[in-house]
Amino acid sequence: MIIIIAIGLFNFVVNDNSAQASVSLKPKDKLLIKLGKKIYTQNCASCHGVNLEGEKNWMSRLPNGMMPAPPHDEKGHTWHHNDNYLFMITKYGVEEILGEKYPNNMPAYKEILSDKEIISVLSYIKSTWPPRVQKIHDQINSRSN
Repeated sequence: MIIIIAIGLFNFVVNDNSAQASVSLKPKDKLLIKLGKKIYTQNCASCHGVNLEGEKNWMSRLPNGMMPAPPHDEKGHTWHHNDNYLFMITKYGVEEILGEKYPNNMPAYKEILSDKEIISVLSYIKSTWPPRVQKIHDQINSRSN
């Protein structure tokens, strides 16, 4: 399966027969959200914050060239990306999506979490956004289908 991901003005192709062509987050599924919160706490909170607040000065490069972990709450840019992009970047990581080296600390989770676990974390994150932001995110998803 070939999946094309748009990042800004660029499209990136990921070849993976196990990749999902269409991902849909479920921010109202209470069991999935509970699982997602647990997995987020174990795998994401150390960088992105217990309250999804991200690292301090997350928009400014560190001296080593890395970007601090962004927030996943409504103050960050997570909700600016459609479900498929969020899933793919989490599963495969930035470098595999870009097909080149890119300074970042975000691991690829394809060998760490199952697809369901990734979707549960992303669904948990979306469930914390205010209704207005969730609605905008839904509109972003509808435009990308």
